[in-house]
Amino acid sequence: MSQVDSPRQDYLEWDEYFMGIAILTAQRSKDPNTQVGCVLVDSRFRVVAAGYNGMPWGCADVEMPWGKDAEDPLNDKRTFVCHAEMNAVMNKNCVDLEGCRLYTSLFPCNECAKIVVQSRVKEVIFLNDRDSWQMEASKSLFDRVGITYRQFEPKRKTVTIDFTKQY
Repeated sequence: MSQVDSPRQDYLEWDEYFMGIAILTAQRSKDPNTQVGCVLVDSRFRVVAAGYNGMPWGCADVEMPWGKDAEDPLNDKRTFVCHAEMNAVMNKNCVDLEGCRLYTSLFPCNECAKIVVQSRVKEVIFLNDRDSWQMEASKSLFDRVGITYRQFEPKRKTVTIDFTKQY
């Protein structure tokens, strides 16, 4: 039996771990164009909520529109889809989210930013951003209320999940 003198050095850092969970959560989305995942983490580094973009609870995915830019808003997914941040906040497993950090694979739109503000989240960590007026509005709102935000900068390009490995 060998003795180990020091702990493993190649473990995931907290930001990598939580962003990884957000990306994995995004894989639940049935949206053919954009898959977004979100996790909320409390001050004790516990995941207290997770969500991904999808149709509202109880709506059969196969009966809902998944296209965008339709002339008729009733045939446009954006009329119906719940964003990852909204789903995470609605599905939280704690009393409140005050002081939590939000990890998301895509910077929150202006509608989700209002939900984030109302939830008293203190920081937003995002992987990707879009150059749009909605994202600019979100940043303006976060700046006004003191919510910090920063882009996640990965130290590694990939993390592999191997379902065949014996753990």
